[in-house]
Formats: sequence, structure tokens, C-alpha cells
Amino acid sequence: MNGVALNPAKFVREVRAEIARVTWPSRRETLITTGLVLAMAALATVFFFVADQIIGVAVRALFGGAGI
Repeated sequence: MNGVALNPAKFVREVRAEIARVTWPSRRETLITTGLVLAMAALATVFFFVADQIIGVAVRALFGGAGI
């Protein structure tokens, strides 16, 4: 078990040291990124809705409007 710490106190110290090295995003960066994610999700939703409608029209035209 090379490199595995069995001492819980040592483990907690190492975790705290690693967390201290993390570069956390600013509030502004977090808000911008969140906004971009929401915008991309909305864009994907619109795209797939339109694609579904087009495919639905094509299938209804192909099979004579039968179905749901």
C-alpha cells in the first residue's frame, strides 16, 4: 500500500493543503459561466424542438397522417 495514508489526521491535513491550492472562480466568473450554460441549454432545447417538429411533419406526410 505505497502512498496510501492510513492516518486520518494526516489525510485531513493533506486535503486542507490541496484545497488551499485550488484557484476558485470569482462570483462574476461563476455568474457568467452559469448564464452561458443556461443559454446553451435553451438553445439546444429550441433546436431539438424544431428538429422534432420537422421530423414529425415528415413522418406524417410519409405515412399519410396516421397515428397520434
